[in-house]
Amino acid sequence: MKTKIEEYLKEVENFKADKLESLEDFRIKFLSKKGLIPALFADFRNVDPSERKEMGQLINTLKNSVQEKIVSLKEKLDSGSDSKSGTLDLSLPVNASMGSRHPLSIVRNEIIDIFSRIGFTVSEGPEIEDDFHNFTALNFPEDHPARDMQDTFFIEKDPDIALRTHTSSVQVRVMESTQPPIRTISPGRVFRNEAISARAHCIFHQVEGLYVDTDVSFADLKQTLFYFAKELFGEETKTRFRPSYFPFTEPSAEMDVSCNICGGKGCNVCKYTGWVEILGCGMVDPNVLESCKIDSEKYTGFAFGMGVERITMLKYQINDLRLFFENDLKFLEQFKSTY
Repeated sequence: MKTKIEEYLKEVENFKADKLESLEDFRIKFLSKKGLIPALFADFRNVDPSERKEMGQLINTLKNSVQEKIVSLKEKLDSGSDSKSGTLDLSLPVNASMGSRHPLSIVRNEIIDIFSRIGFTVSEGPEIEDDFHNFTALNFPEDHPARDMQDTFFIEKDPDIALRTHTSSVQVRVMESTQPPIRTISPGRVFRNEAISARAHCIFHQVEGLYVDTDVSFADLKQTLFYFAKELFGEETKTRFRPSYFPFTEPSAEMDVSCNICGGKGCNVCKYTGWVEILGCGMVDPNVLESCKIDSEKYTGFAFGMGVERITMLKYQINDLRLFFENDLKFLEQFKSTY
């Protein structure tokens, strides 16, 4: 794989384009869903664990090189077309207005980037799910409250079909189609029948992670999440784990970080405790592995799931979750200069 990536890097470095069509072909070749870089990420799960850090860094270097090449060549081609056509009017007023990414997109991309640096690939799945992938395969009993209409948006014509309540359903699909080692994150939009308030909404976004291999322990889980918290919130961030319960993990825990909105003094976001719960986690229950036809005697794994809105509120010190859905330009314009 290393030789292949180095060849791609040379190809990117030497690539030149004299028209936008050639540049688009270049982009499709490397960055489309069936392109070379997604193929490398797919092959990454087969890399020897001792080489994963180096390979992950090389793939990210290649991806960044391709993106930078596309941007630089597009700027040259655009400026060249203006000068040749003679349509550049220097008397026109400057349009200083810049677009901006939504804060949820900014944080989602940052989370993905952090986990990609330690070998996690991205998996996606459908937002409308069947009962097996959303509940049964994840060890939810038949009488679990999550299956009730009060918690879940079911499709009226088919009670076995619902809007997914978590992106854990994507992890089930990955385990069904892939043999360990598996190291993946699943970002996406989810739906729950909850009252809308400053701390909750019926639509929100999650990033869930899964790692399945031989000899995976709870210590591996904790170190992964310690690394994530420090990278996202800063080295001074404090963390703590509390025992919890989830049907699909055992043992289970919830992870809290120190509230940077109030500095630990107490506010409506942290419920005046100084701590904010940002994710749930635990060791994958053997029943879940067996449901996905993975040998639970041979393999173990850990899983975690976090809400993007909650993390974005902490990162940017936002005290009302509803702001993310109101499309208020005064609010969104604050993120113009943010990647």
